[in-house]
Amino acid sequence: MNTPFFIARRISSLKRESFSRPIVRIAIIGIALGLSVMIIAMAVVRGFQQQISDKVIGFGAHIQINKYDFNTSYETSPISIHQDFYPSLKNIEGVKHIQVYAYKTGIIKTFAEIQGVIFKGVGEDYDWDFFSKNIIEGEAPKFSELKSSLDILISQTIANRLELKTGGNLRMYFVSTDQENIRGRRFTIKGIYKTGLEEFDEQFLIGDISQIKKLNRWDNEQVGGFEVLLDDFDELENLRGIIYNTIGYDLNASSIKDNYPQIFDWLQLMDMNVFIILALMVMVAGITMISILLILILERTSMIGILKALGGDNVFIRKVFLYKSLSIVGRGLIWGNIIGIGFCLLQYHFGIVSLDQESYYMSVVPILLNPTNVILINLGTAFVSSMILIIPSMIVGKIQAIKAIRFD
Repeated sequence: MNTPFFIARRISSLKRESFSRPIVRIAIIGIALGLSVMIIAMAVVRGFQQQISDKVIGFGAHIQINKYDFNTSYETSPISIHQDFYPSLKNIEGVKHIQVYAYKTGIIKTFAEIQGVIFKGVGEDYDWDFFSKNIIEGEAPKFSELKSSLDILISQTIANRLELKTGGNLRMYFVSTDQENIRGRRFTIKGIYKTGLEEFDEQFLIGDISQIKKLNRWDNEQVGGFEVLLDDFDELENLRGIIYNTIGYDLNASSIKDNYPQIFDWLQLMDMNVFIILALMVMVAGITMISILLILILERTSMIGILKALGGDNVFIRKVFLYKSLSIVGRGLIWGNIIGIGFCLLQYHFGIVSLDQESYYMSVVPILLNPTNVILINLGTAFVSSMILIIPSMIVGKIQAIKAIRFD
């Protein structure tokens, strides 16, 4: 029988009131709250990072393939659609989809307002999954290689600013490739989307790539580039390298991180906030356990003297108090998981806590509850608490049996 563990359980099961009982409850509550805060903080930050990443990727895909002279002016140089990797590139493990695209800058003019926009031309192979989930009015336009379409999808930001509605028309003006003539097009608004990412919502509208081909005087076999969607964002850099080595020497494969570094650098900085919160909460839990262990030792000084008088050595007695302390940590971890995971599940399914979408880019607090992260947080908290408890338990060795028995 594990005698130290038995004694520790007997201490915990005593019904009489003691000085340490409310302190133990406070310690359990403190550990539970600290763990729940760590779980919630990790889930919220990971959820926020995923939501923003998905929205940026929805506008620009994981990887873009274009000519080396592609620049940030959004006026793309054409390349042939007949490439060895198109559409066979999707056969690479981890590649979900490949599609053609082209950009063209333009100006929307109404009677009262003018708005500069980026016209993104797409074809019938375009993956509408992202925009379909964010359409609030109308529907996504459908394009075909056999017939040119004037249907477009605009954002709610643009619609509100220019007082446009689904089914209505808008006039857009483009500068031709020779930079001399201005050419206009009259489009029909097929649908209105809202992602909450204002930096993109106020710029992008989606239309038929054939319109850009006509405006730029490209032939029907030319496109601005190719977009590649992946199954796993974590494989982005690895697959970008594979794709770069697969395409032609005159083409470049740039990742979404290369195209929007400021956004992903900002998201990466959030990891520092999580680490600080984790460190503070673990520190609080450690200090709490040191305090409670010292109180337990002080309250049970007479018991320590009796155990020493009966032949118990310091290691034996230290184990008693370590088992007692670890039982407190265990109960705190159980309640912390219940509170933290419970809140995350409620928020994920019901969106209890809302946000100002204009400030935070989303209407509710996002949650990404990763089981691996929860397990690591629990293991880290338990390990640090256990290691910290070794230090105050050494006080047992300095207690003399005769004085401890007489201690009152």
